[in-house]
Amino acid sequence: MAGSGTTARRGRLRTLLLASCAALTVAAGCTPLQVERADGHFGTTSPSARKSPVKASQKPKPTPTPTPQRTPTLASKGFPPDARTARAQLAELQVAWGKNWETYKRAEFGETWSDAVDVPGGRNGCDTRDDVLRRDLSDLKEGDRNPCVVVSGTLTDPYTGSKLPYYYRRASRIQTDHVVALGAAWRAGAWAWTPQRRLDYANDLDVLLATDKAVNEVKSSQTPDKWKPPRQAYWCEYARRWTGIKAKYKLTVTAPEKLALQDLLATCK
Repeated sequence: MAGSGTTARRGRLRTLLLASCAALTVAAGCTPLQVERADGHFGTTSPSARKSPVKASQKPKPTPTPTPQRTPTLASKGFPPDARTARAQLAELQVAWGKNWETYKRAEFGETWSDAVDVPGGRNGCDTRDDVLRRDLSDLKEGDRNPCVVVSGTLTDPYTGSKLPYYYRRASRIQTDHVVALGAAWRAGAWAWTPQRRLDYANDLDVLLATDKAVNEVKSSQTPDKWKPPRQAYWCEYARRWTGIKAKYKLTVTAPEKLALQDLLATCK
């Protein structure tokens, strides 16, 4: 009974205080803070101080911090072309003898590998050679801190079929080959390109293959009428890649080169 009487007296006192504040707002400057203090003194809560509980569904969801993703594009869509497409592309290529071979310089295609290109492998934060290794090697092991770096792997050389091991920072028989070599591209029209287009070409993963160093050095900048992969099982794909590159970059072919490509494409099943 005593508890209920105390509660009633507190309620009457609070009502009197609120009425006084309402009547003397201008004269006394009664503020909501004073009302809240009165509520605290009397163990009550004013309507203005009451807060409705926020439902879980109404709470703002934290914005997740985006995690940088590297989703490299390691080949153009539809590359290399199938045999039928390659034959059609070959028929459309301009036949002409090479030009300006005497003015060719490797530096015309950039001094080093570059990621500042808008071709497959470009602008993904990885070195071009590492992109080639990541694409062409099996049993691949990438770096823990930098997944761009290839720690180890095995290459099945497309030109010979031999198995070549790779270990980071160790001497390797693996070399990065421009299928249509830079010198061959220069003679077939790259001499007239802008420096940026030549840089794009030199770093385009469609143009590049990981191969046996010794075989690649023998290949040099020779066209298919002068050099073919020792492994005949690869002749079809080699011709498809070569023709696809020439079509993509609108490079010319010589008459003997075209005949050789036709013969190589004839091996496709």
